[in-house]
Amino acid sequence: MTSEQHLPLAGKVALITGSSQGIGLATAQRLARNGADIVINYRSNVTGAESAKATIEELGRRCLAIKADVSQEEDVARLFAEANQSLGAITILVNNAGTTRDKLILQMTLADFEHVIDNNLRSAFLCTRAALRGMMKARWGRIVNVSSVAGLLGSAGQANYGASKAAIIALTLSTAREMASRNITANAIAPGFIPTELTSALTEQQRDFILSSTPLGRYGSAEEVAAAISFFCSPETGYITGQVLCVDGGMAIHI
Repeated sequence: MTSEQHLPLAGKVALITGSSQGIGLATAQRLARNGADIVINYRSNVTGAESAKATIEELGRRCLAIKADVSQEEDVARLFAEANQSLGAITILVNNAGTTRDKLILQMTLADFEHVIDNNLRSAFLCTRAALRGMMKARWGRIVNVSSVAGLLGSAGQANYGASKAAIIALTLSTAREMASRNITANAIAPGFIPTELTSALTEQQRDFILSSTPLGRYGSAEEVAAAISFFCSPETGYITGQVLCVDGGMAIHI
C-alpha cells in the first residue's frame, strides 16, 4: 500500500468557502495534509488565495482557487461547475465564509442585518444545496458548517451575526436528518474567540471581556478550529451527524 493510500482523505475533493485566510485557510491546509484535493474559494483576496494554492500544491495535492461570492446563486453555480469539471465532485464541504457588521439593535439598519444574514446563512444554504447532488451520487459526504458561540449564547452588538450563526446550526440539523440515509453527515463547529481578520475590529475592552469569559484563559487559534473541522471530515466519523462542537476554551460550558 502506498503512502498516499494511508492518507485518510486521499481521493476526496474538499471545498472550503472563504479559505484565502484565517480559519478557512488553516482548514484547507489541514485537509490537504490529510490527502484531500482542495478548492480554495475567495471573494476579493486574490493574493491570499494564490498563496494558499501554492502552499497546497507543495503538499502534493491538486488545488483550484476560484473567485466567487457564495451569497449569490449564480456565483455558487459557477463555483461548483468549475470545481466539478477540474477536480471531480465535491464530497467534503466546509461552509466557512462569513462576515460581521456589528451594531446595537437600535442602531442596526435592515441593510446591516441582511448583509450578515446573506453572507453567513444564505451562502451556507446555497453551497450545501449545490454540493448534495454529487454527494448523493457518491453515497458519501461530509458537510461542516462554521457557526459560533454567538449563535448559542448571543452577543451584544451582534444580533445579526448571532442570528445567522444560530440559523446555521438549525440548517446543520435539518441537513443531517435529510441526508442520513445517503451516508452524508452534517455537523457544525462553534468557535469562541479566534484572532483573525474578522475579529480584528474588536476593541481592547471587548477582547478583555472575552478573555475573562473563557475558562481556559486564552484565545484559540485557527489551527485548533481546523483540527476540529478535520475530525468531522474523517471517514472514521461516519456515525456522527447533527452535532455542534464548541471550540471555545469553555465559554459555552454552562449551556
